[in-house]
Amino acid sequence: MSEVQNPERLACALEASGKFRVLRPVPELPTLDDPIGLVGRGMFVDIETTGIDVARDEIVQIAMVPFAYTATGIIGVGPAFCEYHEPSIPIPPKVTELTGISADTVLFCAINPDNLASRIADTQLIVAHNAAFDRRFLEAFCPAFATKPWACSMSQVPWESAGFEGVRLAYLLAQAGFFHQAHRADADCHATLALLARTLPRHSETAFAIMLRNALAPALRIWAVGAPYEAKTVLKANGYRWNPGDNGRPKAWYKDIGVDHSQVETDFLAANVYLSNRAPLICAITPLDRFSDRV
Repeated sequence: MSEVQNPERLACALEASGKFRVLRPVPELPTLDDPIGLVGRGMFVDIETTGIDVARDEIVQIAMVPFAYTATGIIGVGPAFCEYHEPSIPIPPKVTELTGISADTVLFCAINPDNLASRIADTQLIVAHNAAFDRRFLEAFCPAFATKPWACSMSQVPWESAGFEGVRLAYLLAQAGFFHQAHRADADCHATLALLARTLPRHSETAFAIMLRNALAPALRIWAVGAPYEAKTVLKANGYRWNPGDNGRPKAWYKDIGVDHSQVETDFLAANVYLSNRAPLICAITPLDRFSDRV
């Protein structure tokens, strides 16, 4: 068999030269007939929308892949759900260019929220890559998503300490040596699950195991309410993010921390921000409301 007939042999030869890097298709995870009947029942979700404004934009595609898991990793996946939805507003040309989804693609298509609710009824964990985006849209579309704990494969995995540069899915896959059909919701689901199933470089655990532990850990959101304007630089440098206050939450800088770090953070604010006896607002965060607009 020639190297052309055996592409893997050719790929290995290119890599061995030290002059090339070869990207392979995303590996397929084991398929299970009934993944939700095993230890942990998860659902990976990904959506495509007309834009990023939950109040104005709408979902045009939803993909969901059920998977079975334990505390150490993913066991396998079940049949995927992937459907289009015709929005009431036009799909911007930039979205069509990025995703390939046009007005013709979604014409007369409709996703039933009750069907989605039924599909996640027994789910114990919802996972998304950038859950802060997907969760808000999905909760607005189907309230059942608000009743489930969520995890984020982008923010709750220590990609940087594992040697990855950037957290966008395409970057992570390329650095892991894979490629996929980007910006299609079903392909993104399978690709991210394949990444989560791998043991992280420089770690002795799978990415999923670390994400799960971080997702279930109790946390606090600390709001630097009333912080002076001139403190914005030091707040931003310390990991705080600005909330404009148009979502019912305080108009203030905020940061999510572990419960064990609350005293350290309040001491930091007292010494570097408030310079007085003023105290920040601290709220508890659970997997049931993390990444939503309810905290």
